[in-house]
Amino acid sequence: MELRRPTLADKDAILAMIAEFEQEASPHDGGFWDWEDFVYEDWLASNQDAEIGLHLPDGWVPAIQLVGFEDGVAVGFLNLRLRLSDYLLHQGGHIGYSVRPSQRGKGFAKAMLEQSLLLSRGKNIHRTLVTCHQDNPASRAVIIANGGVLEDVRDGVERYWID
Repeated sequence: MELRRPTLADKDAILAMIAEFEQEASPHDGGFWDWEDFVYEDWLASNQDAEIGLHLPDGWVPAIQLVGFEDGVAVGFLNLRLRLSDYLLHQGGHIGYSVRPSQRGKGFAKAMLEQSLLLSRGKNIHRTLVTCHQDNPASRAVIIANGGVLEDVRDGVERYWID
Protein backbone atom coordinates (compact mmCIF):
# COMPACT_ATOMS: atom_id res chain seq x y z
CA MET A 1 0.00 0.00 0.00
CA GLU A 2 1.33 3.40 -0.98
CA LEU A 3 0.22 6.61 0.72
CA ARG A 4 0.88 9.74 -1.33
CA ARG A 5 -0.45 13.05 -2.59
CA PRO A 6 -3.07 12.60 -5.31
CA THR A 7 -2.26 13.58 -8.90
CA LEU A 8 -4.19 14.26 -12.09
CA ALA A 9 -3.37 10.71 -13.25
CA ASP A 10 -5.27 9.35 -10.22
CA LYS A 11 -8.55 11.00 -11.22
CA ASP A 12 -10.52 7.88 -12.23
CA ALA A 13 -9.36 5.86 -9.22
CA ILE A 14 -10.19 8.64 -6.76
CA LEU A 15 -13.54 9.45 -8.39
CA ALA A 16 -14.49 5.77 -8.07
CA MET A 17 -13.58 5.85 -4.38
CA ILE A 18 -15.50 9.06 -3.74
CA ALA A 19 -18.53 7.61 -5.55
CA GLU A 20 -18.39 4.55 -3.29
CA PHE A 21 -18.25 6.70 -0.15
CA GLU A 22 -21.23 8.68 -1.44
CA GLN A 23 -23.22 5.59 -2.51
CA GLU A 24 -22.69 3.98 0.89
CA ALA A 25 -23.36 7.29 2.72
CA SER A 26 -20.16 6.48 4.60
CA PRO A 27 -18.26 9.05 6.65
CA HIS A 28 -15.04 10.09 4.95
CA ASP A 29 -12.78 11.50 7.63
CA GLY A 30 -9.53 12.56 6.04
CA GLY A 31 -11.18 13.32 2.71
CA PHE A 32 -13.11 16.51 2.07
CA TRP A 33 -15.30 17.30 -0.91
CA ASP A 34 -18.65 18.67 -1.97
CA TRP A 35 -20.09 15.94 -4.18
CA GLU A 36 -22.82 18.25 -5.49
CA ASP A 37 -20.25 20.61 -6.99
CA PHE A 38 -17.12 18.44 -7.33
CA VAL A 39 -14.46 19.19 -9.93
CA TYR A 40 -11.41 16.96 -9.53
CA GLU A 41 -8.92 19.47 -10.86
CA ASP A 42 -10.23 22.16 -8.47
CA TRP A 43 -9.96 19.67 -5.60
CA LEU A 44 -6.30 19.02 -6.48
CA ALA A 45 -5.60 22.76 -6.57
CA SER A 46 -7.35 23.31 -3.23
CA ASN A 47 -5.25 20.50 -1.71
CA GLN A 48 -2.08 22.25 -2.87
CA ASP A 49 -3.31 25.56 -1.46
CA ALA A 50 -4.22 23.93 1.88
CA GLU A 51 -0.75 22.47 2.22
CA ILE A 52 0.80 25.95 2.15
CA GLY A 53 -2.02 27.58 4.08
CA LEU A 54 -3.74 29.48 1.25
CA HIS A 55 -7.51 30.01 0.94
CA LEU A 56 -8.35 27.98 4.04
CA PRO A 57 -11.89 28.03 5.41
CA ASP A 58 -12.22 29.72 8.79
CA GLY A 59 -10.86 27.52 11.56
CA TRP A 60 -8.92 25.21 9.23
CA VAL A 61 -5.15 24.72 9.41
CA PRO A 62 -2.55 23.86 6.75
CA ALA A 63 -2.81 20.18 5.88
CA ILE A 64 -1.52 17.58 3.46
CA GLN A 65 -4.17 15.55 1.61
CA LEU A 66 -3.01 12.00 0.98
CA VAL A 67 -4.60 8.98 -0.67
CA GLY A 68 -3.75 5.32 -0.15
CA PHE A 69 -3.35 3.14 -3.24
CA GLU A 70 -3.08 -0.61 -3.65
CA ASP A 71 -2.43 -1.95 -7.15
CA GLY A 72 -3.85 1.22 -8.73
CA VAL A 73 -7.01 1.18 -6.61
CA ALA A 74 -7.63 4.15 -4.31
CA VAL A 75 -8.30 2.56 -0.91
CA GLY A 76 -8.56 5.50 1.47
CA PHE A 77 -8.08 9.14 2.38
CA LEU A 78 -5.77 10.60 5.00
CA ASN A 79 -5.44 14.24 5.99
CA LEU A 80 -2.31 15.29 7.92
CA ARG A 81 -2.89 18.58 9.72
CA LEU A 82 0.34 20.48 10.16
CA ARG A 83 -0.75 22.14 13.40
CA LEU A 84 -3.62 21.95 15.85
CA SER A 85 -6.42 24.48 16.24
CA ASP A 86 -8.44 24.47 19.46
CA TYR A 87 -11.04 22.26 17.77
CA LEU A 88 -8.44 19.80 16.48
CA LEU A 89 -6.79 19.65 19.90
CA HIS A 90 -10.07 18.54 21.48
CA GLN A 91 -11.79 16.61 18.68
CA GLY A 92 -9.94 16.02 15.41
CA GLY A 93 -6.23 15.60 16.02
CA HIS A 94 -3.35 15.86 13.58
CA ILE A 95 -4.56 12.99 11.40
CA GLY A 96 -7.95 12.05 10.02
CA TYR A 97 -8.41 8.99 7.83
CA SER A 98 -11.00 6.71 6.30
CA VAL A 99 -10.90 3.59 4.16
CA ARG A 100 -13.40 3.09 1.37
CA PRO A 101 -16.16 0.68 2.40
CA SER A 102 -15.18 -2.18 0.05
CA GLN A 103 -11.57 -2.13 1.28
CA ARG A 104 -12.13 -2.16 5.06
CA GLY A 105 -10.72 -4.91 7.24
CA LYS A 106 -7.65 -5.42 5.04
CA GLY A 107 -5.09 -3.48 7.12
CA PHE A 108 -5.08 -0.36 4.96
CA ALA A 109 -5.95 2.05 7.78
CA LYS A 110 -3.10 0.70 9.90
CA ALA A 111 -0.64 1.05 7.00
CA MET A 112 -1.89 4.53 6.10
CA LEU A 113 -1.54 5.78 9.67
CA GLU A 114 1.92 4.20 9.99
CA GLN A 115 3.15 5.89 6.80
CA SER A 116 1.63 9.24 7.76
CA LEU A 117 3.47 9.17 11.10
CA LEU A 118 6.77 9.01 9.21
CA LEU A 119 5.68 12.00 7.13
CA SER A 120 4.57 13.91 10.24
CA ARG A 121 8.01 13.52 11.79
CA GLY A 122 9.48 15.03 8.64
CA LYS A 123 7.15 17.99 9.16
CA ASN A 124 8.48 18.49 12.72
CA ILE A 125 5.45 16.90 14.39
CA HIS A 126 7.04 14.53 16.89
CA ARG A 127 4.04 14.03 19.13
CA THR A 128 0.96 13.28 17.06
CA LEU A 129 -2.65 13.46 18.26
CA VAL A 130 -5.04 10.97 16.68
CA THR A 131 -8.67 10.69 17.74
CA CYS A 132 -11.59 8.35 17.26
CA HIS A 133 -15.16 8.15 18.43
CA GLN A 134 -15.83 5.82 21.35
CA ASP A 135 -18.14 3.75 19.13
CA ASN A 136 -15.40 3.05 16.56
CA PRO A 137 -13.44 0.01 17.79
CA ALA A 138 -11.76 -0.51 14.41
CA SER A 139 -10.21 2.97 14.47
CA ARG A 140 -9.21 2.52 18.11
CA ALA A 141 -7.39 -0.71 17.20
CA VAL A 142 -5.56 1.04 14.33
CA ILE A 143 -4.42 3.86 16.62
CA ILE A 144 -3.26 1.51 19.37
CA ALA A 145 -1.44 -0.71 16.83
CA ASN A 146 0.51 2.40 15.80
CA GLY A 147 1.56 3.20 19.37
CA GLY A 148 -1.33 5.41 20.46
CA VAL A 149 -1.59 6.07 24.19
CA LEU A 150 -4.98 7.20 25.46
CA GLU A 151 -4.89 10.58 27.17
CA ASP A 152 -8.61 11.05 27.79
CA VAL A 153 -12.13 11.03 26.34
CA ARG A 154 -13.90 14.31 25.54
CA ASP A 155 -17.52 14.40 24.44
CA GLY A 156 -17.35 10.81 23.18
CA VAL A 157 -14.02 11.30 21.39
CA GLU A 158 -11.00 9.27 22.50
CA ARG A 159 -7.72 11.24 22.28
CA TYR A 160 -4.50 9.29 21.69
CA TRP A 161 -0.94 10.58 21.47
CA ILE A 162 1.71 8.82 19.42
CA ASP A 163 5.37 9.70 20.12
